[in-house]
Amino acid sequence: MEFQKRLSATATPIPGVILFDLPVHGDNRGWFKENWQREKMVALGLPDFSPVQNNISFNDKKGTTRGIHAEPWDKFVSVSTGRIFGAWVDLREGPSFGSVFTAELDASKAIFIPRGVANSYQTLEDNTSYVYLVNDHWSADAEYTFLNLEDETVAIPWPIPLAEAELSDKDKAHPRLASVKPMGPRKTLVLGADGQLGTALRSALEGDPSVEFAGRDEFDLLDPASFESRHWHNYSTIINAAAYTAVDAAEEPEGRRAAWAINAVAVSRLASVAARNNITLVQVSSDYVFDGTQPIHTEDEPFTPLGVYGQTKAAGDAATATVPRHYIVRTSWVIGEGNNFVRTMASLAGRGIQPNVVDDQVGRLSFASDIAAGILHLLTTGSEYGTYNLTNDGEPQSWAQIAADVFELTGADRSDVSGVSTEEYFQGKAAAPRPLNSVLDLNKLKSTGFQPRSAREALESYLAETTLKI
Repeated sequence: MEFQKRLSATATPIPGVILFDLPVHGDNRGWFKENWQREKMVALGLPDFSPVQNNISFNDKKGTTRGIHAEPWDKFVSVSTGRIFGAWVDLREGPSFGSVFTAELDASKAIFIPRGVANSYQTLEDNTSYVYLVNDHWSADAEYTFLNLEDETVAIPWPIPLAEAELSDKDKAHPRLASVKPMGPRKTLVLGADGQLGTALRSALEGDPSVEFAGRDEFDLLDPASFESRHWHNYSTIINAAAYTAVDAAEEPEGRRAAWAINAVAVSRLASVAARNNITLVQVSSDYVFDGTQPIHTEDEPFTPLGVYGQTKAAGDAATATVPRHYIVRTSWVIGEGNNFVRTMASLAGRGIQPNVVDDQVGRLSFASDIAAGILHLLTTGSEYGTYNLTNDGEPQSWAQIAADVFELTGADRSDVSGVSTEEYFQGKAAAPRPLNSVLDLNKLKSTGFQPRSAREALESYLAETTLKI
């Protein structure tokens, strides 16, 4: 065992498996090491996997061989006494299935093993013990994936022949690689799956068995029991596309209660679940968290909501921001399946109606399919956690200008649309205050490599592809 070497990390042929050289300090009395040092190891590339249990395996005989077991949690394995030969086989779904890595570990080395990578250890000395940190509590009901120690395909070069080693009867009976069912990835849960954004996410993720879609019937955000009904360590991501969006009704007593319950209280519960279980939480936010007095809204602008809806969305954002792994995706003027402004204007154009439309509120449309694409881009590229504005691109427009575009694109006359102020439009009506400027800065999103379509291009495509009941 080498003393005084520096902490270092080495990637292995199996994606996500990292081998660490640990600094060991020794003298005539023995040795000391930092077996687990979160800050330094994370800086070297170790996932911040939040261990919750520390286990020790003691083996009194040289040649004791355990495995090959793939477990539904991440592990950080190190040796406290003796030496082991370690063999790791990737049993996850994907192109690296069946990949093998082997190494000898003593007290100066440690290795990180992600969920689904099978591990096996053979002791090379008597009285050997090794320690492992795991990020889920051990359970007899957990789903494991196993591989036979003698599998000819992976052909592990055991230092001590298995015929001479100490094995369990269970390990001898495990299947060969050809019969192993790969361990699937952790799941993604999409909440609000029946809304405009949820429908777009369904379309984008169709056929992916690792994604669960939950509407109100499958996951009731108002019921605390919903948050206790799942084994959350089986999930990697929650996308919350559910929200109370009745802006005007939120100003009334019943609507106010519902808005706070769904947009704030439920989101705080999701945030708690995500933080406890190391889940990435994606929360969809709104331009209504701002008062619209700035010429363009950046991600770090302080909240200044004008009405109840905006206040509840801001509260949900604040709760989400406490989750270590989170994306707050702030959008505006959403257009997707179902009733929306574009469909309404197209219907009016088709019936020859000449509407008055607000012309002093300015922003950009956000098509649900583009929001879905942006969210998936952030997740798949591993973009830095935080808040991102996500709308379609192009010159900002008023609602009246957008309405005129819809009229023109559906064969009506632009001049059929008349502009009125917000004050005039809501004269004598009970209405929530609205931000006059909803333009969101997109530079942070673009810096991740995602380029939103122009709102005009998206509008033309939407009208061309959508069957409108006019």
